[in-house]
Amino acid sequence: MLVGIIGGNGVMGSLFKGVFERAGHRVICSGRNTPLSNSSLATQSDIVVVSVPVRSTVEVINEIAPLLTEKQIICDLTSLKSDPVSAMLKTRAQVIGLHPMFGPTVLSLKGQTIIATPARCDEETAQIFYSIFRNEGAKITVTTPEKHDLMMAVVQGLTHFATLSLAETMRALEMDLDTLLSFTSPVYRIEMGLIGRILGQNPDLYGDILQMNPAVPGVLAQFEDSVSRFRSVVEGGDAREFEEFFSECREKFREFIPQAASETDLIIDALVNK
Repeated sequence: MLVGIIGGNGVMGSLFKGVFERAGHRVICSGRNTPLSNSSLATQSDIVVVSVPVRSTVEVINEIAPLLTEKQIICDLTSLKSDPVSAMLKTRAQVIGLHPMFGPTVLSLKGQTIIATPARCDEETAQIFYSIFRNEGAKITVTTPEKHDLMMAVVQGLTHFATLSLAETMRALEMDLDTLLSFTSPVYRIEMGLIGRILGQNPDLYGDILQMNPAVPGVLAQFEDSVSRFRSVVEGGDAREFEEFFSECREKFREFIPQAASETDLIIDALVNK
């Protein structure tokens, strides 16, 4: 098959170009600095992959929508699914939304998760398509665009919001980071490492994740309520009330606690013995 990647000269597009090529497919790419236009790519390709920034995705899909036929497959690689999938459904092509839960710097797809939202695609075709990624060790999680965006509002939106809030608090407190790090154990280095990891990347990606997902405001409203409740517990100084709060949260995570302890032990061991 001929796979066309719009944005294939970008970092994520380049990653998936290699994935499709290793699966035996010929790949062509279009982008800002390529002689091939998006329209020409769309008319030639059996599979059209849209790999552009979130804010440009729907616009690019709309650009090529009239050119696609029912014999083609179109998918996108963005971190939101409802709007891109709705736009792709306006084409005549088979539609599978994709969200790789990793960045372009991964060494391989082994152990990585790709979320798929097949909106108009027969099961046989979908499984053949997924096998391209599974053969490289990726795990496919199948869901709907709406559930995807809700889950991402928590998995990405809430965690990124909390992490960036920690960074802002430390900045506002004018903490000297070298001094702060000298007081940390490996567990807290992991927390600090996550802050540094996010701040070392492109802010546009995190802005889109937080500002464009329609499910994020509701999640952040609950976060605000939870922080307010927890602050009240802490400032109240009642040990029993704190234990009740802690126990409620622990019960929610009870089945995950052993796995979390095991996985973080491995990370701590790696940090200590590096």
